[in-house]
Amino acid sequence: MSATSDLYATLRQIVVDGADLALPRRCAGCGAQGQDWCVRCARATHDAPVELRPRVPIDIPVWAAGRYRGPLRRGILDLKEHQRRGLAEPLGAVLGSALITLARWGELPDAPRLHLVPAPTRTLAARRRGGDPVTAMTRVAARRIGPRAGVISALVTAPTTRDSAGLDARDRRDNLRGRIRLRRIDPLPAGTTVLVDDVLTTGATAAESVRVLRAHGIDVAAVLVLAGA
Repeated sequence: MSATSDLYATLRQIVVDGADLALPRRCAGCGAQGQDWCVRCARATHDAPVELRPRVPIDIPVWAAGRYRGPLRRGILDLKEHQRRGLAEPLGAVLGSALITLARWGELPDAPRLHLVPAPTRTLAARRRGGDPVTAMTRVAARRIGPRAGVISALVTAPTTRDSAGLDARDRRDNLRGRIRLRRIDPLPAGTTVLVDDVLTTGATAAESVRVLRAHGIDVAAVLVLAGA
């Protein structure tokens, strides 16, 4: 490492340390000081996946790594709404552990490759949040699984898509119908495809995403979300 690089690294650390003194880091799950995600919250959120029954029907298994409450809910909100991007690492690890458990249970077809497709995030929302948290968490999950897993950012939403907050199941479904689209991607090699999202509320986003993928010849084996609301 050059002297310039050493100086840059030192200055950067001084800035980080100063920020920690001015605004001490706290655990997003429980508020404990000193770290983004404490050991206790990590243990509390690495639980057995839960099968969901969405209000908008999806004719494939839908799983959640946990319930949308407690540390998991607070962590998701901090990542998405308060731009604490460092939380993508521990929350993505929760997704990765859930995928490993589902494979061990025999709930995912055995295949040489595991394709993880992040559910689409509205462009304006991703820009406001400093990036797409779902894709960031999905990449962490793929790394946790190993070289057989990869992330395929195949889906995008149309600019006319409204924010779904406050909409009921029917309105969410109408809002998304025809507004989730497939990017131009190379044909996927043989493998198992799983749609990944952060929170499942009604199932409208997952249902439309699965429909679009299937319409383009991509068979989806399951949906996995970080939390079921």
